[in-house]
Amino acid sequence: MSNIEQSTELFELAQSAMNKAYVPYSRFHVGAAILTANGKLYSGCNVENAAFPEGTCAEAGAIASMVLGGDTLIKDIYVIGKGEELVTPCGGCRQKIREFSSADTMIHICGEDGVRKSLTMNELLPFSFGPENLDLQAG
Repeated sequence: MSNIEQSTELFELAQSAMNKAYVPYSRFHVGAAILTANGKLYSGCNVENAAFPEGTCAEAGAIASMVLGGDTLIKDIYVIGKGEELVTPCGGCRQKIREFSSADTMIHICGEDGVRKSLTMNELLPFSFGPENLDLQAG
């Protein structure tokens, strides 16, 4: 599969997830699709509940699906929302993506018209805190 075909498939997977979002309170649909380093695809949508603003972001759902599927390294993640502005991951999701990223991980911010902006993990969350910051040997 070519990079263009793969990009199209990921965009369409994120868009399909966005269209299935459960957002009766904000009515703000978001979808996410992940390509792992192993070539597997995962997706997620945002899910709200009556204790609004408690809920789950699309990126968090896609990451949970990825971990359940046995993968832990994001190669690319596509995040899509409606509207004129860029729908970038919230602060919490930036950290969640960071946990499963490498320096080569790309975050693609999409609108209904396609990819609007692509960023590396370091561009999205510079000077981030990650697993390597913890001295797991201590203690």
